[in-house]
Amino acid sequence: MFIVVVEVMVLMVTVEVNTDSGKHSSHTSGRLVESNQGSLKCELQSTPSPRQSARCVTPQLVVTVGWTTGVPPNRPPKLHINVFATPRLDNNFTGHVLVRRLDKGVAYIKIPLEYYRAVSVRVRVPASSRSNLVIYARDAPNPHPRERRQLTNLLDLPVSTEELCDGKPSHEFFRLPTVKDCRDVFRCDRSGVLGPIRLAAVRCPSGLNFDVERQVCDWKRKVKNCDTLEKPIKAKPLLDTVEPICPAGQLACGDGVCLPTTVFCDGHIDCDDESDENACGVEEDPNRAPVCDKKQCVLPDCFCSVDGTSIPGNLDPASTPQMVTITFSGAVNVDNVDLYQDLFKDERKNPNGCQIKATFFVSHRYTNYSAVQELHRKGHEIAVFSISNREDPEYWTHGTYDDWLTEMAGSRLIIERFANITDNSIIGLRAPYLRVGGNTQFEMMTDQLFIYDASITAPLSSVPLWPYTMYFRMPHKCHGNAQHCPSRSHPVWEMVMNELDRRDDPTFDERLSGCHFVSSCTNIRHGEQFAHFLEHNFQRHYKTNRAPLGLHFHAAWLESKKEFKKVLIKFIEEKTALNDVYFVNMLQVIQWMQSPTESAAIRDFEEWKEKCDVKGLPHCSLPNTCQLKSRELRGESLNLYTCMDCPRNYPWLLDPTGDGIDLV
Repeated sequence: MFIVVVEVMVLMVTVEVNTDSGKHSSHTSGRLVESNQGSLKCELQSTPSPRQSARCVTPQLVVTVGWTTGVPPNRPPKLHINVFATPRLDNNFTGHVLVRRLDKGVAYIKIPLEYYRAVSVRVRVPASSRSNLVIYARDAPNPHPRERRQLTNLLDLPVSTEELCDGKPSHEFFRLPTVKDCRDVFRCDRSGVLGPIRLAAVRCPSGLNFDVERQVCDWKRKVKNCDTLEKPIKAKPLLDTVEPICPAGQLACGDGVCLPTTVFCDGHIDCDDESDENACGVEEDPNRAPVCDKKQCVLPDCFCSVDGTSIPGNLDPASTPQMVTITFSGAVNVDNVDLYQDLFKDERKNPNGCQIKATFFVSHRYTNYSAVQELHRKGHEIAVFSISNREDPEYWTHGTYDDWLTEMAGSRLIIERFANITDNSIIGLRAPYLRVGGNTQFEMMTDQLFIYDASITAPLSSVPLWPYTMYFRMPHKCHGNAQHCPSRSHPVWEMVMNELDRRDDPTFDERLSGCHFVSSCTNIRHGEQFAHFLEHNFQRHYKTNRAPLGLHFHAAWLESKKEFKKVLIKFIEEKTALNDVYFVNMLQVIQWMQSPTESAAIRDFEEWKEKCDVKGLPHCSLPNTCQLKSRELRGESLNLYTCMDCPRNYPWLLDPTGDGIDLV
């Protein structure tokens, strides 16, 4: 395989050429030539020599890949061009372009560097086609002055930059009153330790505006604070002082007033300056859960480890079964039931002879409950994904107790009634858009006897994390933009979502942030990439601590290309042929963790024998089609498919049974 790297760092283009020929690798230099049009031309030479690089300043990178003799001698090969771009903000963004057939031997990419602080372009060509390969990296005209990084001398500021930046954190972005475009924000950037302070500018891409409260670029319709100049400064309680301000059992508000420690971060404002609810993160909450104490945290009710990587029961990795959890989130209906039937055919079995299982986080609208009933009959786990599935992230992040109660407990009530699930097996939930609701969500889960949550994500790491209970503090940081993780102790299991490694070539590509859902790994565009992705992430777990590998899908993504389903089926069949790999649901993972059993004895693990090999026909082949309306969804008429009797109204938040009776 022949690999070319064109890399951009802070408006600087670096062209490097690497060759990997079979078992032996060598470096081939690229001769850099500047054309009359100001473009850079990298001609590959056949004689290996030490790696060289060349640089040029450019506000925009245009990469052209082709051959000096036109199309290569044989048929034009598949040319893989991977574009990895990091925005000027601290969010990660990945773009990916795949060119399968060249147009007259040339592929063309244009990257607007005004939005990014780092861009790398990787071009992969079969070794047989590397002769006369040419890479062009062309710079574009100078940008508009407003798009330059340093704007101090270009703006008519009412005060000096030093005064403007006084007290502002260097990482926080703000607006200027003289700049009206909601895409444009600035931050204070000091040149060196003692150098002058300048303004660094960022412009969101077209179609997006900057949300100063969340400090991210988002769709214009979602940003409601374009008139707000900066992130509101909130008063903080006086938690760390040289001399104690308050007596034992009390803490000081930001204004110095002492209140009982228990009222801080309890969800209710008690301080006049509201500071008691402004320092409530996992590491700030004065009533936060303690760090893992293995003497107190004992299976089967509690499991924790300081870094989250320890194997339950202190088993050796080689003796630990590798569990794989396949989950789907969203409605179950005619659009995806055929996919589920193909994936989970009766003949696909784990090494213990039981059929492979999955977990389905079911949302309400558009769900066919007769199909949910059949999935449950076959032994798959059914969990809840809310009733409304509202798009507003703030609704979930700052939802009240009643919001979470009506959404999740109400969803469970709907599923139990209309999918006729009467065995109290619906014990887990996942928050829509993975927007965790903090302590409020987990308090509701405790009261309503939900056993586990599957919404919290852990950043990509060399060794993945095992699920843990929330009695003690999370063993990882609260990951994601504006996430609201629980800070206190809760008797709930967290089926943590380890980020998946999306790099095409982990041995060569730079480190990138991972993805939680497989469908959010935007660089997976064809089956070969998907197969490599699955195998690499499987080996990351299998060869380290064998933490459960979570493959989380939206059904529409798997159905977007037929080859994706074929690749996943092949992966399942290959791994179930091993004697220590099991495709199980979330509940089965918890059951194993509560009673750790070595691979050699797992065939007789009783908890995994329930609904081991289910045969027979569905409960009903022709469900009732209920055409219903709801007073909460005025003007809408929706169908409800169920083997049970039709309700009077379409079930919704305040009427989950459809009988016209409020839940609260």
